[in-house]
Amino acid sequence: MLPLFDLMMKAQNGDAVEAMAKQFGLAQEQMTKAMTALMPAFSTGLKRTMGNPYDFSALMAAISSGSYTKYFEDTAKAFSPQGVADGNAILGQIFGSKEVSRAIAAQAAQMSGIGQEIYQQMMPAVANAMVGGMFKQIAEQFQAAGNAIAAGKTPNFVEQWMQAMGMAEKPKPEPQSLLDNPFLKSFQAMFTPQAGKGPAAADPFAANPFMQAFAAMMNTPAAKAPEKPAPAAPDQNSLGEFFNQMFDSGIEVQKNYQKSMDSIFDTYLSSLKAGTGKDSTG
Repeated sequence: MLPLFDLMMKAQNGDAVEAMAKQFGLAQEQMTKAMTALMPAFSTGLKRTMGNPYDFSALMAAISSGSYTKYFEDTAKAFSPQGVADGNAILGQIFGSKEVSRAIAAQAAQMSGIGQEIYQQMMPAVANAMVGGMFKQIAEQFQAAGNAIAAGKTPNFVEQWMQAMGMAEKPKPEPQSLLDNPFLKSFQAMFTPQAGKGPAAADPFAANPFMQAFAAMMNTPAAKAPEKPAPAAPDQNSLGEFFNQMFDSGIEVQKNYQKSMDSIFDTYLSSLKAGTGKDSTG
C-alpha cells in the first residue's frame, strides 16, 4: 500500500508527474516540490472525511466507481473539461469548499515558491489521478485478500467488512463493538440495496467494478490454492487503520507547515458545520 506521495510520484512509472510538469511549465524538481507541498493537505483532508460516515461513504463511492482510473493511467485526460469537472468534484469532497482549496493553494505557493494560480489549476488533476490510484490499490488488496481466503485465511479487515454487510456472522455486542464503527456503518449504507432506485437496487454489484471484484473474491473456491504468489493481504486491526495507511502523506514536512495546513481546515470547519455545503475549487 503506497502512501499518497509515492502513489503520485510513481504513477505511470513517473510519466504522470512529468506530464503535469509540462502542462504547467514546471521543471521536474519544481513538480516534486509541488507534490511535497500538496500531499500533507490531501492527507489531512482525506483523514478528516473518515470522521464523518456520510462524507466518507460518498468519497468511497466515488473511489469504488472505478471511473477515475483513466486519469491515473492517462494524466492527459485529467486536463480535459470533463477531467477538470471530475477533479473539482473530488476536491469538494476532500476539502469541503472553494475557500479551503484556495487557502491550501496559497499556503503551498508560499512554501514552494510556485504560483498559487498554478496550484489551483493543478489540484483537480492531482485529485483525479490520486483517486484513480486509490481504486487500483484497493483492487489489488482485494485480490490479495481473495487469494488469502482461497488458502483458508480470512484477512481481518475483510471479515469485518463481511460482517458489516451481513455476509458473515457478527460478534456478540460489546461496549466497543465493531457495529459502532463509523467506517463499517458507512460501507453498509453504501453497499446496501435501496428499494425503488433502478437496477442497482436489485443488484448492488451491478455496474461497479470494485464490487464485482469483491463478488469474485467471495466466489473463490476455498479449497483452491493460488497458482501465483500475490501481494500480501493487509494486516490491519480495523478498517480505520487500513484507510489511515492509504491516506498517509508519505512525506515529512516542517511542523509549522503541517500546523498551517491543519489550521486551514480548523478555520473553515465551523462554517461547514453551519451548513454552507461542500464546493470545489472553481
